[in-house]
Amino acid sequence: MSILVTGGLGYIGSHTVVELINHNFDVIIVDDLSNSEKFILDNIEEITGKRPIFYPFDLRRKELLQQVFEAHDIEGCINFAASKAVGESMTEPLKYYENNLFSLINVLQEFKERNISNFIFSSSCTVYGQADQMPIDENTPLKEAESSYGKTKQMGEDILKDFSRAYKKRVSLLRYFNPIGAHPTALLGELPAGIPNNLVPYVTQTAAGIREKLSIWGDDYPTEDGTAIRDYIYVVDLAKAHVAALQKLMHSDEETVLDIYNLGTGKGSSVLEVVKAFELANDVAVPYQICPRREGDITVAYANADKAEKELNWKSETSLEEALKTTWEWQKYLKDRNN
Repeated sequence: MSILVTGGLGYIGSHTVVELINHNFDVIIVDDLSNSEKFILDNIEEITGKRPIFYPFDLRRKELLQQVFEAHDIEGCINFAASKAVGESMTEPLKYYENNLFSLINVLQEFKERNISNFIFSSSCTVYGQADQMPIDENTPLKEAESSYGKTKQMGEDILKDFSRAYKKRVSLLRYFNPIGAHPTALLGELPAGIPNNLVPYVTQTAAGIREKLSIWGDDYPTEDGTAIRDYIYVVDLAKAHVAALQKLMHSDEETVLDIYNLGTGKGSSVLEVVKAFELANDVAVPYQICPRREGDITVAYANADKAEKELNWKSETSLEEALKTTWEWQKYLKDRNN
């Protein structure tokens, strides 16, 4: 079966491509390389022994997307293509609305025209805003998102709910909490462009001496140590959930399906706890400085992922420390590669 993976050379996308190949899917990747590099394709092949078909273009180019659908018998899509930095989305909102929504709509148009189903959307816990109660489950009311990025995920979900209902399609919305770590081979990992927006690559780059100090955005949150709390899930565990969600859609007897799943560990860790766990796991020091809070950040978010365990037979299995060890191995691989 041929599966289109948009943004398939990105961080979560590349790990998911590996898991799809491991489950005997044929993978077609479209990625404009705005948040990745071409060598990731070589590394996917090194890990799996199979090279996915790759098209380097922006999904907003409808004519090129049509050619991909004409050339391949695509039976499903996992959509990762999106700009994803919360902070940047607050200063560049139009970039986020255009890129994240137009690219999604273009793929859905092809699904509608060609009568294809089985669509998985890379969503985010940011759709919940600052929830009133923890842990967050799928029935937690959605508040207005705190960032333009989060708003594009809410809008994407709304588009897909209407798409599924109107055109009788099978759709799965996967709400990730905070992906971390790297592939156990150290051949895949997060590749932030410039100064990282996410905590863990900032930690690893600081430990490696690329950054002078880690910036911790706020120590005055109403939490035990004053820093924000998130649910950090290992990226390979997360990738496996995509395969499970896809298989559920493909094996469904129902014409119209709308699945929604939280993907997380069920445990919240503060920023300072993550820094200390990284130092302990890898026996390295991470100097840091406290900075003012960032606009768009919430205080606390961690998941109840019982629904995914029950319906997908999936749960997160990797500890925070194990995940943080893999991310340090990835950082060392990048250093060796660049020397």
